[in-house]
Amino acid sequence: MPVGLSLHVGLNQVDPAQYDGWDGKLVACENDARDMAEAARSNGFESTVILTDDGTVENITAALREAAGRLRTGDMLLFTYSGHGGQIDNLAGSDDEPDRQDETLVFFDRQFLDDELYRELQRFEQDVRIFVLLDCCHSGSAIESVRELLTPQALQTQFQTRDPGRIEAASRLMPLLKQQQIAARDRSFYTELQRELKDGNGDGAAQNAVLIGACQDNQLASDGEINGLFTEQLLTVWRNGAFRGDYRTFHRDIQKRMPAIQSPNLYTTGRPTFLGQKPFTI
Repeated sequence: MPVGLSLHVGLNQVDPAQYDGWDGKLVACENDARDMAEAARSNGFESTVILTDDGTVENITAALREAAGRLRTGDMLLFTYSGHGGQIDNLAGSDDEPDRQDETLVFFDRQFLDDELYRELQRFEQDVRIFVLLDCCHSGSAIESVRELLTPQALQTQFQTRDPGRIEAASRLMPLLKQQQIAARDRSFYTELQRELKDGNGDGAAQNAVLIGACQDNQLASDGEINGLFTEQLLTVWRNGAFRGDYRTFHRDIQKRMPAIQSPNLYTTGRPTFLGQKPFTI
C-alpha cells in the first residue's frame, strides 16, 4: 500500500536575535499546523509537527530529507507551512526570476529561499506525489519561482480599507524595510547560496508537485484569531473529509470564499497525474 507522510510547520514568531530585533509575532500559525496535521492523520498520514522555536532551517530540512529517504514511487508527501513570507533580491543574477526576486519562507532562524524548497523536493523519487500548502504572503508559486515584486504602493492599494500602520499585524508579511535590512546584512551569504542553487537546481526533471498557495505572488495572506484566513477557509471547504472533488475543485471552492485581495493560487510542477484525485488521498 502507498505510504503518506506529512510535515506541518507553524511559526507564531521568529528569533529576534536573527532578524535584528524583529520577532514577527503572529497569532494563528501554530493552530494552522496542528489543525492541518489532524486533517492529515484522519486520512492516514504519519504526521510531524514543527512549531515556532523548533522551526529552524536545520530541523525542517532534516524532516523533509527523512521523508525523502522513506517515500518511494506512488507514495505521498504533504507539506504545509504557516508563517511569514518575504522576498529577497536575486543577488546571483539568475534569469529564472522575471522580477529578479526570490520568494522566501521566514523560518525561525533565517529566510528560506523558494529555490531551497525546490531543491529539497528534488530529493524525492520522481513518482512520489507531492502536495504543498503555504499560508503565507507571496505564496502563489513558492515551490519554484516568484513572478512579481510587491511594492509599497501595491501594499497601500490592497489594504486601502485598513490603517496602513497595521498591515504587518493583519498579514503574514515580513516588513519590507526589515527584508531590505536583512538582505543588506546577509548579502554575501545569500549571493553564494543563490549561486549554488542556480548551479544545482537545473539537474533532473521537475517533481510531480501541486501547490495551493494562500495568495498570488503579489498579494498578502491574512493572519487570524484562530486560523489564518486561507487555512480557515480550506478547513471549511474540507468539512472534516466530507468534501467531494479533485484538487482543482478544492482550490476553486476555497477561492470562492476568499476576498479579491487574497486569491489562492493553484500551481504545479512536473506532471502531477494525481490532480484528478481527492486531496489528501494516499
